[in-house]
Amino acid sequence: MSSSFASPNAFIALCLCAAGSALAQTPGASPSETSALRRNEALLTLEYQTVKVPGDRAIDLLGFHAYQKVMDGVYLGGGFHAPLLQGAYGGFVAADLGVHLRRPLAGPLFAMAGLSAGGGGGGRSVEHSKLLSGSGGFAKAYAGLGYDFGGFSLAANVSRLKFRQAIIDGTQASLMLEMPFSYLTGPFSGHGQPLAPADDRRAGAEMGENMLTLSLDNYRQRSPQGSNKGTIGVADLQYAHFFGTDSYWFASLAMGYHGLPLYNQLLGGLGQRWRLTRDLTLYAQLGLGSGGYSSEVIDTASGLLVYPKLSAEYSLTRDLGLALSVGTMTAPKGSSRNQTWGLSLTRHLRSGGSGEATGPAHYEGLRLSVLHQTDLHLSYRGTDRPALQMLGLQLDIPVGQRWYLPLQASAAYNAYLGYPGYAEILGGLGVQTLATPGERLQAFAQLMAGANVHGKSAKASAGVRWLLDERLALNFSVGRIEARSAGGGQFKADNLAVGLDYRFSTPTR
Repeated sequence: MSSSFASPNAFIALCLCAAGSALAQTPGASPSETSALRRNEALLTLEYQTVKVPGDRAIDLLGFHAYQKVMDGVYLGGGFHAPLLQGAYGGFVAADLGVHLRRPLAGPLFAMAGLSAGGGGGGRSVEHSKLLSGSGGFAKAYAGLGYDFGGFSLAANVSRLKFRQAIIDGTQASLMLEMPFSYLTGPFSGHGQPLAPADDRRAGAEMGENMLTLSLDNYRQRSPQGSNKGTIGVADLQYAHFFGTDSYWFASLAMGYHGLPLYNQLLGGLGQRWRLTRDLTLYAQLGLGSGGYSSEVIDTASGLLVYPKLSAEYSLTRDLGLALSVGTMTAPKGSSRNQTWGLSLTRHLRSGGSGEATGPAHYEGLRLSVLHQTDLHLSYRGTDRPALQMLGLQLDIPVGQRWYLPLQASAAYNAYLGYPGYAEILGGLGVQTLATPGERLQAFAQLMAGANVHGKSAKASAGVRWLLDERLALNFSVGRIEARSAGGGQFKADNLAVGLDYRFSTPTR
């Protein structure tokens, strides 16, 4: 069993730092300037620790988090933990939101501490997941000392990780790598408007090119050793940032929607682009990461994955492309070997620097929400079940003033059917009323489709948004979700959600 929270940086914001962004008050331009752009400071962290498992092999966890600076020494954000090299827990994944603290001591030395909570789970088998991960809810705390090398920092910490009602409950050493970065944002109300000349020059000089890609991939297993032997359909969201003219790094989150619902994987890596003609572009990328399900279902062993992929993209418009891809995905420490092929839709976000970034930039609005959701009146196969408590993230991409595209991922922090790891990943279409300056209330409705632990699902919801200021809003909604398992079992639940929105825009050419 597994769960996931379904990023300069839309992917990071969606998957990792929505909570910190939602509270960010980092100063932008000085009062003497009239710039509408705001500089945001943030941190990316990689953390490695080995957690003892009583009566079994240890599990090693690699944590990837992003944190937004909200005041000196205080960062808010979130991220993921997944295993790499030890044990047989492929498919274990946990997501959390929390606070990260830094305090200078002497010279480059600093003290560090953090606290987070979230949900997730996994194990050797579906039954073993109850022992290893309990209800799926967990809390983590850490403290230690670090050394700032300038462009990055290294820290040694003592970490405490506890899953509720589970055998993962221990204190261990961990190593953490910090990498600072900054990015520019503008007002959400400026969506679609051109930047002022001075801001246009600033965005062109300080920001680069990014890509946000949504893919539907198929994994055809070769000689599978696990109980699942069919083709797995996977939805994949990838963010890429170009550090050169045609070279980029990327991070991606994928979840199964067919064949093995909520199969999951987290990958990062490098890619290269070749422009063949004005409308045809080739990409090659190599991803490394962790993923799978329980090892008895699909054998990724410790979870380590290697995924080279080639894709050919045809330009539908200057900013939108459609691509076909082929690749191979391998679990080096397990038996899982897969041929992959898929279809992708790519949104190019060019702020400056690239040869294709011509003309003045405009504001591209984005809205991020941190959600607490409760599935009430839940039933499966006609039997009433206890309510589910979930944390979720949602990214809204405006399409005009009234319409938007919502992407939502949620994970439960209590057990479902006695097991940890319930999750939902959804996308669709939303509509909202217009909110003129000075108005506080905005009504919205959205219809989404995707997958939960049983398979394909659909969710309808409606609610109101209370606009606090230009950047922050509260949202309240009610809805209904339904899904059907491969065996015909029907899942139904009413949904109640409350959330905090962070509204901003990014300069895009």
